[in-house]
Parts: sequence; structure tokens; C-alpha cells
Amino acid sequence: MKNILVTGSNGFIGKNLIQALSRYEEINILHFDVDNSLDELSTHLDTADFIYHLAGVNRPKNEDEFKEINTGLTQTIVDLLSKKGRNVPIAMTSSIQAELDNPYGISKKNAENALMNYGKSMKCPICIYRLPNVFGKWCRPNYNSVVATFCHKIAHGEEIWVSDETHEIALVYIDDVVKNLVSLPGEKLSMGESHYSISRTFKITLGRLVELITSFKEMRTSSILPNFSDGLTKFLYSTYLSYLEENDFAYDVELKKDERGHLFELLKSPSFGQIFVSTTKKGVTRGNHYHNSKVEKFCLVKGNAKIRLRRIEGEEIIDYEVSDKNIRIVDIPPGYTHSIENIGEDEMIVIFWANEVFDNNDPDTFYEVVQK
Repeated sequence: MKNILVTGSNGFIGKNLIQALSRYEEINILHFDVDNSLDELSTHLDTADFIYHLAGVNRPKNEDEFKEINTGLTQTIVDLLSKKGRNVPIAMTSSIQAELDNPYGISKKNAENALMNYGKSMKCPICIYRLPNVFGKWCRPNYNSVVATFCHKIAHGEEIWVSDETHEIALVYIDDVVKNLVSLPGEKLSMGESHYSISRTFKITLGRLVELITSFKEMRTSSILPNFSDGLTKFLYSTYLSYLEENDFAYDVELKKDERGHLFELLKSPSFGQIFVSTTKKGVTRGNHYHNSKVEKFCLVKGNAKIRLRRIEGEEIIDYEVSDKNIRIVDIPPGYTHSIENIGEDEMIVIFWANEVFDNNDPDTFYEVVQK
């Protein structure tokens, strides 16, 4: 059993790291946060095999706390370890501001120096990560993360004010940070290297950040998904959803009803097309049209149906009988007029996919009955 001490265990990075570490049965996690005493810290240092030093302050009530906590706590840890004669590897999350001449940056740089001096004197590895703005689930809004603040405000319909929309910021995703940190205790760490970096970081302007997060909120009415092939967009969307209130996870859709049943758009995107769902009453047929370029997939998930297709310049009718007892997906090529008839005793439900979003100005949909 390996004892892992996490300082700042109740903070943003600490919570995410502990969640990941708790999956390993061979790890015993020792917690230290603002509510714990220095005596408790000293006890933990007696048995810790590896230390994640995440504790720190970003927005103190007065600037003296930068020195007292960011530098002072770090110095206390290495002093206690030295007195105990323990050479324990330490990984610390620092900040890119350690390169800057401001109270916060200076306190982080001094904390780094304290760790490196300990590493040299006790001959043990030190891993320092100078992180840019970290974002992800469980980050406190209105504190030190612009992403958390924007996500919270937009999710709750609050106004956002940005002084310079062109200002570019660097971001790193919490899961990337955690994956790097979790791997450290099992690695053979180098004695000569102290500063490490997260391989994947992102850059975005404040204006684009607001635009993107706002689009996540609007998706509930537009059904338009952003481009999730972009890593930053994917991670920002996951982060945004974590700031919704628990009674706001569900939302209504617009149902288009007629005598045949009803239909609603589920999701759509310029990159992958459109998914929509329909219900159809017994004996009713939908379709009887063709497309020149658009293609579709039909998937019946409830009931029984017959899908009919005919090449528009031909006479032969091709039919597929589908049922929820044997789920199948039927491709609809261009140039084939097609229909789907409910041949069951109950309402049928079908999921449709089209490779493009429906455009009223250019629908590429032309009426022609399958059975002449």
C-alpha cells in the first residue's frame, strides 16, 4: 500500500485528482486542506510515500497571504521532511505567473525554489508544473477561472462583461492535468529535471470564449451542436454542463404534429448532418420523395414498418420490412424515391439521420410517390 498525500485536497485540482487516485486499491490517500492542522500535516509526512502539493491561494484578502500560504506552507512541508530525514518525491502545481514580477508570481516562484532546494539537499525528485488557466468540472466560479465564471453566468442567464474581446488566454483542461499527475508515482523520475509541462494546452480569445459558451446554451433551442472534433470545444461543453442546476438538466423540444403523428429534431450540425425522430400512427405512410444529393438512414426502434424505395427513372420497387424485434438500419441513396409505412398494430417510432441540415431555401426534397 502506497501512502499519497494531497495538500489542497478540497480544491479544484485536488478533488479531481483524488477522484482519479481513489480508483487504485493499492493507494491510501492522505488529505490535507485549510481545515487541517499543522500537527495533522506533520503526521501525514511521517508516512507519505509521494506528495502532491496543490494547496495555494489565488485571491487572498490581503497580499501577505500569498507569502504565508503559497511560499510559507511549502517551506513548512520541506522543513518538516528535512527534520524527519525523509526524501519524499513531491509534485507541485505552480503557475505560469511564476515568471512575472507580481505578488502572486513571486510567491509561486519562491515556493518552487524551496522545493528545488529540498530536492537537491535530500536527493529526491521534484516535479513542478507551471500551469496556465485550468478549467473543468468543480472549479469555483467568480474566483480564479474565467471559464468557470463565464460558464456559471451563462448557464444562469447572468450578464457578462468583457473589457477586451481580443485578449487571448492560455487554457489547460483538468483531465489532462490529472492524467499527468496520476502517472507520476509509478514513473522513474529524473533527479536532474524539476519543471514539467502538460503536453496539450489551448489558446482562445475572450470574445470567442463567450461566443462558444453562449452557443452551448442556445443549443437547447437550435439543436445545433458545435464541432466536437476540436478538443477545446469538446472540453468546454463538458465543463459548461457541469454548471447547470440539477433541476435544469432536462429541456423540452418542439414537436411538429399532424394527422400522421409527430416529429422533432434531436441534434444537428454542419459537420455531421441532422438526427430527427418521428412517431407514426397505424396504417400511415411517410415520405414519398427523393433527394438529389442528400442521403439518409432509417432506424425503426418501435413497431413494424415497410420501407419502400424506387429508383426515380425505374419501375422496380425494393422493400425492406423492419421490426423492433430485429433492429436494422436502412440506407437511402440519392435518386431513390422512398417511403415508410406503419404496418403494425401500434404507433411506430423511427430515428432518421440525414447527412445535411435541412435548409428551407434549398431543401433537396422532391415529391414523387414510390408506388405509381
